[in-house]
Amino acid sequence: GLKTLVPDVTFDGIGGPQMQAQGLVSRFSMDELSVMGIAEVLPKYRHLKRRIAQTAGAVLEFAPDVLITIELGGEVIANAEGAWRVLETSHPPTYYLPRTAFRAGVLRDAPGNSWCEWKGRARYFDLVTAARVAARAAWNYPDPTPGFEPIADAVAVMAGQVDRCTVNGETVIPQPGGFYGGWITSWVVGPFKGGPGSAGW
Repeated sequence: GLKTLVPDVTFDGIGGPQMQAQGLVSRFSMDELSVMGIAEVLPKYRHLKRRIAQTAGAVLEFAPDVLITIELGGEVIANAEGAWRVLETSHPPTYYLPRTAFRAGVLRDAPGNSWCEWKGRARYFDLVTAARVAARAAWNYPDPTPGFEPIADAVAVMAGQVDRCTVNGETVIPQPGGFYGGWITSWVVGPFKGGPGSAGW
């Protein structure tokens, strides 16, 4: 885990027993976020939105340290010393990087958009290098819903569509299934949505 790589690392946020065993004091119980399916989400929607806003504010206050790299076509196309780490039920984290982390010319507007019930309308980008183009491999939320304002215009990348993504030197594993954009590292534990049989989670 991360404690092995960086012994003096500190944790802040929301987590279960395994993260608490590493020293995390959870800001509130993880059980509050453990809802699956529309029937469970709808009655708790307002409360969940409040908790999301609270968590986003805590991230900005804490200003965590992280080093992220993204490689495509044999080149490092993005390098960030800070990012927004977004967590959703049954998902590994998705990292949103500042646009300034990407090399000039790498992000190219791509057609289409999609809708997230939590974050709003997403737009897409191709990632472009001389050796390779990854179509619609990145996305962002130019005008996110309340509570997600910190990630406005920050960019996330599908790890499975590029050569390599790293977090603090560790190569990430893409979230299974090819639809969601989470990044799996040794310090997050599944099971994760995306694999066979998880559609109703």
